[in-house]
Amino acid sequence: MAVKRTFLLETGRVLLKGATVLGLVALAACASGPPPATFDLTAPTGAIRGRPKGQFVVPAPLSLMIYDGDRIVVRQGGQVSVLKGAQWADRLPRLIQTRLIQTFENVGMTAGIGQPGERIAPDRQITLDIRAFEIDADRGEAVVEITVKLVRDATGVVSASRVFSATEPAQAEPASAAAALDAALSRVMVQIVAWTAGR
Repeated sequence: MAVKRTFLLETGRVLLKGATVLGLVALAACASGPPPATFDLTAPTGAIRGRPKGQFVVPAPLSLMIYDGDRIVVRQGGQVSVLKGAQWADRLPRLIQTRLIQTFENVGMTAGIGQPGERIAPDRQITLDIRAFEIDADRGEAVVEITVKLVRDATGVVSASRVFSATEPAQAEPASAAAALDAALSRVMVQIVAWTAGR
């Protein structure tokens, strides 16, 4: 009887473990779902006035934690969340840094612009602070707001600064949100190049 009881207990434990594993697998399958759609940002090529003189480096932008990732941020009713089913192709600060450098390159500054650490002897740094890069669902707009400072590389003195912003109509769904944020950022980057050329 003791042997039979031990056998039944061990069999029960095996069945319980098997059921637990199957349950966890089922939960993981439900939770994973389809992969999020991936969106990129673009560097504008047309309607850019001016070509800055000198050499510049563009460090990775500063940002709040909510923007320091690859998710599209949505603000609604005073709350902040991320848009389900959508992501950027890279961390947002890194993506903006890359596309701004490419925008400068698109006006002919291929040898005068780069990232810190590249073989460039910069006159100034172009530092960025992402103040807003989100969908305002209450207003139905994509909002981009970036502070730019020109910093003398040798002294660290800020020679000029300005806040650039743009909005575009948008809906809180992946394709519309990504396209509107890309369009707003393109307008901001064109303004940054023109402003830098005037400094």
